[in-house]
Amino acid sequence: MAAHTVGSAADRVRYDRATAHLDAPLAVVDLAAFDANAGELVRRARGKPVRVASKSVRCRALLERVLAREGFAGVMSHTLAESLWLARSGFDDVLLAYPSADREGFAELVSDAKLAGAVTVMVDDPAQLALIDAARAGLGRTEEVRVCLELDTSLRLWRGRVRIGALRSPLWEPGALAELARLIDRRPGFRLVGLMAYEAHVAGVGDAVAGRPVRSRAIRLMQKAARRELAVRRAEAVRAVRAVAELEFVNGGGSGSVQHTAAEAAVTEVAAGSALYAPRLFDHYTSFRGRPAALFALPVVRRPGVGVVTVLGGGLPASGAAGADRLPVPYLPAGLRLDAREGAGEVQTPLIGQPADDLLVGDKVWFRHAKAGELCERFALLRLVDGDRVVESVPTYRGEGRTFV
Repeated sequence: MAAHTVGSAADRVRYDRATAHLDAPLAVVDLAAFDANAGELVRRARGKPVRVASKSVRCRALLERVLAREGFAGVMSHTLAESLWLARSGFDDVLLAYPSADREGFAELVSDAKLAGAVTVMVDDPAQLALIDAARAGLGRTEEVRVCLELDTSLRLWRGRVRIGALRSPLWEPGALAELARLIDRRPGFRLVGLMAYEAHVAGVGDAVAGRPVRSRAIRLMQKAARRELAVRRAEAVRAVRAVAELEFVNGGGSGSVQHTAAEAAVTEVAAGSALYAPRLFDHYTSFRGRPAALFALPVVRRPGVGVVTVLGGGLPASGAAGADRLPVPYLPAGLRLDAREGAGEVQTPLIGQPADDLLVGDKVWFRHAKAGELCERFALLRLVDGDRVVESVPTYRGEGRTFV
């Protein structure tokens, strides 16, 4: 059964040495781990290109680094504003993974041929097309908008009375996608170029929860059934939409399902991003085991008693349903844990465990965030570590003054 990854004393020495000249709080990315995780994603993609999910990276320099590797192609963005910014920055293949209501952004998109050629927007409702058309009003000649449809991947049992999966697109049946595809085909100013289906209940749910063997087995059985049902329905949806439009791509998957999704003939590319950083939620996956690459350090500021130290800050919870699995965890030195009553605090966080007695005021404690790119919303810089040296400091989205949601 999976448990939290335990860091080595050698890693702690490396990170402490690399950042000895820097005060905490700070965040690092271990380049050797990042590159190894990228290589593993490419291997699991079985020759199909990997589109990198920007929300899981949130750093332009690291997006550029991974896209320079063979096997990666294109960005999957999370807001229209981000998509336009990336396109203006030179990223020429940006798939917006979520529908938008950003009328100002749409006006900019349809007014610029370079942006319109680089960005593909997500649609699952005719009302979203109307928003784009409203943004065109009064602009004169405008550019054609590239459009992608999203297939809802949820597993529906007992004639739909039981639904398992994220509440995303309303388009579940292949016929519903074909109907919207025909509407887009008839509507001037739009070109249907892609289809996306993100199986969140497979790619984004850990199937080896520590101390929960029955639940873990139930999740694995659910995911096996979901993969089997979706492979058939996705293929049918692709055939139905291809009868209307010549698709450039069919995107599927996520970090937790790359190898399974890539095996489907109907899929032309897979999406992944979180695995590059390998946050702590990945400790509960059997489908992907990466090396922790993104860490943050907090300084010891108090020693309240035997077996306890207090660090500055720490309240960096991840999104999703609130729970202990959304909290960051102390990683190095190994053996520290959060206090069950206080958790991770806004201004200070007490840590309990034998290693606390060996820590001095000013020492660094290294943490792992529960999720991937959300860490970058808390830090302006990522220190890139190679061995025991910081070789570069690069801005996060936040460091570039970009907060998109």
